[in-house]
Amino acid sequence: MTTYVISDTHFGHAGMLSERMGRPRPFGSVEEMDEHVVSAWNNRVTRNDRVIHIGDFAYGCSLAHARSIFDRLAGHKTLVRGNHEQRGERLPWQGGIHDVMRVSIQDRGMPEPVDLWLSHYAHLSWPDLHRGRIHLFGHSHGAIPPTARACDVGVDCWRFRPVTVPEIQELLADVAAREAGTAAVVEMAEAA
Repeated sequence: MTTYVISDTHFGHAGMLSERMGRPRPFGSVEEMDEHVVSAWNNRVTRNDRVIHIGDFAYGCSLAHARSIFDRLAGHKTLVRGNHEQRGERLPWQGGIHDVMRVSIQDRGMPEPVDLWLSHYAHLSWPDLHRGRIHLFGHSHGAIPPTARACDVGVDCWRFRPVTVPEIQELLADVAAREAGTAAVVEMAEAA
């Protein structure tokens, strides 16, 4: 079993294609967007995998449409509520529905568990931040850049597909290296 996280799929939401979005999605229609995300999801996730959706599953569509998409998606699915869950909350999430979620993940091949704080919204601080817990969020559609300890897991940031914890760790390590490099440059400039 592999654990994936994803956010802001916005199935059925034509507004995601609009120019008024900071980063309009590059699809010709809502149907094309929905099919692309379903395909990207099912190309990664098996029926035995776990997927934690961190909010805004569907919006601007019927409950029947949201349910038909939900039923086509592989994996055991859990929801962390977003701000657009009028339809999402009415779907049969196997892992339940949560406002926020504190979880430790250790999938096959991971040398040790990774502690996560999951919330649809980005936090400046979260439980166990100083003990290494990583914060994963959505809602911003890529407008909030990652830090060494937190990142947006929305589809707009991850090629419209669910992402694994090791992939997230790789991104956070790159950010940490850049931050350390910047700090070193500032430190050298102050010393001069």
